[in-house]
Amino acid sequence: MKIKSIRTKLYQWNGPVKTTDTVFATPVSLLPFQVDAQAAYRFFSWLVVEVETDEGHIGYGNAGLSPDVTKLIIDSKLKSLLIGENPMNTEYLYEKMYRSSVAYGRKGSVIAAISALDIALWDIKGQITNQPVFMLLGGRTKEYIPTYYSRLYTRNLDSLQQEAAHYKAEGFTGMKLRCGYPLTEGIAGMRKNVEMVKVVRDTVGDDVDIMLEAYMGFNYAYAKQFLKELEPYNLRWAEELLLPDEIHNFAKLKQYTDIPLSGGEHEYTRFGFYDLLKADALDIFQFDTNRVGGFTEAQKICNLAYQHGVEVIPHGGQMHNLHVVMSSFASPMAEYFPQTEIEVGNEMFWYIFDGEAVAENGKLQLDDNKPGMGLTLKTEGLEHFKIIE
Repeated sequence: MKIKSIRTKLYQWNGPVKTTDTVFATPVSLLPFQVDAQAAYRFFSWLVVEVETDEGHIGYGNAGLSPDVTKLIIDSKLKSLLIGENPMNTEYLYEKMYRSSVAYGRKGSVIAAISALDIALWDIKGQITNQPVFMLLGGRTKEYIPTYYSRLYTRNLDSLQQEAAHYKAEGFTGMKLRCGYPLTEGIAGMRKNVEMVKVVRDTVGDDVDIMLEAYMGFNYAYAKQFLKELEPYNLRWAEELLLPDEIHNFAKLKQYTDIPLSGGEHEYTRFGFYDLLKADALDIFQFDTNRVGGFTEAQKICNLAYQHGVEVIPHGGQMHNLHVVMSSFASPMAEYFPQTEIEVGNEMFWYIFDGEAVAENGKLQLDDNKPGMGLTLKTEGLEHFKIIE
């Protein structure tokens, strides 16, 4: 059995986008002269990769990170490395792609491209063996996947309260909000961010976990003071307070606070996460399987984390992350982006794939009898997409 062809499809969204009160801190919001500090972090396209074998199996991978660039990397650099190879040799093929691109890759879009292909190869392995991917990764480690509601984008306190109350009633025992006010608003903005957390805590009570995401929007001095102000609210974690390369500052913050620190959404490969472990920088790793190196690397990172008592709670929902969560004792829960109108881009996968797991009473379930990833591409309702092959 050999890989016969590889196709890339760029799904570009041309439909309506919700923009009302979707405002939160980003790395750009530290800079002066910014009219829209979120512009660089909205994404309205998605990449789908189809890997086909000479026996008719088709595996699907995907990438949400810079999908136009990722498509070019696959088409011009990586595709030729896989054609004619046995798709079952995932360990070898990952190393072939990684080592062939290391001079210009190592992180970012190149690893996202490798991830998409690796996910598709594991999808094929599952189809060939008639097993879901999580069974191939180690099998079921939990009866179901606990999940937390990830949205709460609004800065309006009344809307924040209503949304939190609604999803508590839906059965979610955890929920994450964003910091609505950037560092440039100083102490006044910090107080407003703390007030947002207080509103959610007062709304959901003490039995619901609250997580707070800063999306790389602060510096060390702000983060240190902010963590002190947040201590009364019993956060499950504070996420991405700093730029991902500030490993040394994350390590200092971790020693300073009792609030668990999370990150890794913008880190890559086992080498990047080894550096985080060595520095004792984070309590929780939040890689995304379609960025970090696919299932091949995700499994290695989970094993590393588990040995060192670090939790793995991947960024984003989606089946590629859920298979990792189900198969690893390092991972206690999953993030859940509900299907909503297109807002920042995290919702787009719902509009492209059929078969994504839907939360019921705050829980997710995977099917033991559905081989591979368990996904197919939608064939209807695509009128708002321009698909470029």
